[in-house]
Amino acid sequence: MHWLRSLLLTSFVCGFTISPVFAEDWPQWLGPRRDNSSKEKVAPWKGKLKVLWRKPTGEGNSSPVVAAGRVYVHAKVKDKTAEEIVAFDAKSGEELWRTKYDRTEFKSLYGNGPRATPAVVDGRLYAFGITGMLTCLETDKGKQVWQVDTLKQFKAKNLFFGMACSPLVAEDRVLVNVGGKGTSIVAFDRIKGEVAWKALDDPASYSSPIGFGTDATKRQAVFLTGANVASLNPADGSVYWRFPLKDALLESSTTPIRAGDLLLASSITYGSVGLRLETKEGKPAVKEAWKNKELTSYFSTPVAVGKEHIYIVTGKNPLAFKSAEATLHCVEAKTGKTLWTKAKIGKYHASLMRTGDDKLLLLTDGGELALLEPDPKGYRELARSKVSGPETWAHPALSDGRLYVRDMTELICLQLVP
Repeated sequence: MHWLRSLLLTSFVCGFTISPVFAEDWPQWLGPRRDNSSKEKVAPWKGKLKVLWRKPTGEGNSSPVVAAGRVYVHAKVKDKTAEEIVAFDAKSGEELWRTKYDRTEFKSLYGNGPRATPAVVDGRLYAFGITGMLTCLETDKGKQVWQVDTLKQFKAKNLFFGMACSPLVAEDRVLVNVGGKGTSIVAFDRIKGEVAWKALDDPASYSSPIGFGTDATKRQAVFLTGANVASLNPADGSVYWRFPLKDALLESSTTPIRAGDLLLASSITYGSVGLRLETKEGKPAVKEAWKNKELTSYFSTPVAVGKEHIYIVTGKNPLAFKSAEATLHCVEAKTGKTLWTKAKIGKYHASLMRTGDDKLLLLTDGGELALLEPDPKGYRELARSKVSGPETWAHPALSDGRLYVRDMTELICLQLVP
């Protein structure tokens, strides 16, 4: 009942379906269904999109989230060893509150701000910082409810680019990939912050989990850790299945996605693998359906359009490949076969979002927003506009016709649907 209560109170869904509404919240990583899809229909536009407001933000690649008329951003505090969560009015951009907390010192090649995206459920916000600080705040005024220094408590090491797992709220638990011995994945009671369960020995990755399933015995939380694709029961942490997937550069960053009975996982050196979702001896299981070594997703999560096609942005780490280039691929879901490619759509990255009428929004790391008509025969662009600055690495959020885009310096609210 806790699971159902959370869904009904917050419309916070992890692969489940509720009654459709137009003005959906975007309360977590990859949106209400955690698959980068919106129920809002987006028509082609002409010229520049209208900017409703823009606000400066601190450093970070965490995506904005939208819930109950507010937008939340997780960022580093300038010139301080601290992070903050800032709440804005979704329509006007007025700042409502700002809550700061200290963290340990951290520096990396590609930014020092938070990478994981917060989750908002039932009046509380859960944020996972770049140094592993898991924080719960009340969304009303930003009051801190509880906080856990996960790396310190579980004696785990930080990643080279910092912790990046966007929390998954399921079964009244907050799940994150910590990466400690016996504490690879840890679930916390979302009300009190106490440890509910812990599982596996896998190192952490930069990836975030998904959840799906409606039967109490078959609900799954699926993580791409530093060693495996792993499925667990979100209620108690029991492991259903594991499939080995280890990136040679230890840079698994993309979120696993589901297309019908297929689960896709990918990393920058491994390529992509399609896993057929099955049931074995009454429990969830998987079987490898295909593997494509050329589909090397960097940190853009693929998007399924229907059950037949998946759109994937691949990338290259310039430190390993001596060049950087993002390429869009249309892939046949059942075989993993690439049907077409569109090269040089970005430098490292471009994010994808499926609209309510099955179009695709593509936001490049150069700040270009394009509307695409998915077509297995070739690339079809319907509209394009410059919307943000360089190094737009955060995925956008779409709610009530407004698109929220974050680049390296500001949060921008655009009128996307009239």
